[in-house]
Amino acid sequence: MNSSVSRFSLWLLLAPFLLWIVLLVLVPHLQMLRVSFQVRESWDTLAWGLEQYQNFFSESYYWRTFVRTGVMSLFTTFLTLLIAFPIAWYIARLAHGRSKGILFLACLIPFWASELVRTYGWMILLRESGLFSSWLQALGWVDGPVEMLYNDVAVIIGLVYNGLLFMVVPLVTTLDGMDENLVEAGYDLGGGHGTVLREVVIPWAMPGIVSGCIVVFMLTLGSYLTPILMGGKDSAWFTQQIFTQFITRFNWEQGAALGVLLLVLSSLLVWLGLKLTGQSLRKVMG
Repeated sequence: MNSSVSRFSLWLLLAPFLLWIVLLVLVPHLQMLRVSFQVRESWDTLAWGLEQYQNFFSESYYWRTFVRTGVMSLFTTFLTLLIAFPIAWYIARLAHGRSKGILFLACLIPFWASELVRTYGWMILLRESGLFSSWLQALGWVDGPVEMLYNDVAVIIGLVYNGLLFMVVPLVTTLDGMDENLVEAGYDLGGGHGTVLREVVIPWAMPGIVSGCIVVFMLTLGSYLTPILMGGKDSAWFTQQIFTQFITRFNWEQGAALGVLLLVLSSLLVWLGLKLTGQSLRKVMG
């Protein structure tokens, strides 16, 4: 009797999560996959085929934007890791007591605002009449206003900033549990800073590194607001193509095919990253 009650309680607790996954993740993705194979012959006639995927490979703008988005997402993830690692190391290993909580809170506070607000904040700083341009003019480094928006650099700045917390949190969690004796042993055995970092710290922090990279990469690859607001005409992002097909052209079949391809790209790169680092998804996600 107790076993049945415990099992029922477990399923009751899992029900909201399972409903969330099934209704908001699994079913929409299966529906998108089905729609991507539809071919609209007329307004009321549908057939089945690979026309949407053929359009992707035959239209250079699609696949060039696809490849470009993947490469820039990987670069943004790597840059976010380089910035987040020293921050996480200081919070986890060097800060103590109240200062550790204050520093962690300082990383968290910007994310109390939405992505749209954070992006507009960077636009205010980087625009022609913004703070950075005014500083450069005040220092005499430039003769007039400088427009720093609407290019790839601005997009990467916005994406790195929006993904920073999601890299810092798993790194702090992992590094906080590292035994200080391991680092001391590395130095005692004659290792320098680089050797200890490479042979001791990074292997220990690898689950946090991979976890943070997966989250940041997925968020960056699927980002829409930041590229469209901070990017220029040459900073096309693949999510913009999906939005255009669904909302502007009402071509749900082509939009679904592009969405499926983006999902395949993200899944493939995450799987490849896990294989290259020797990690498993269960270990990384804790």
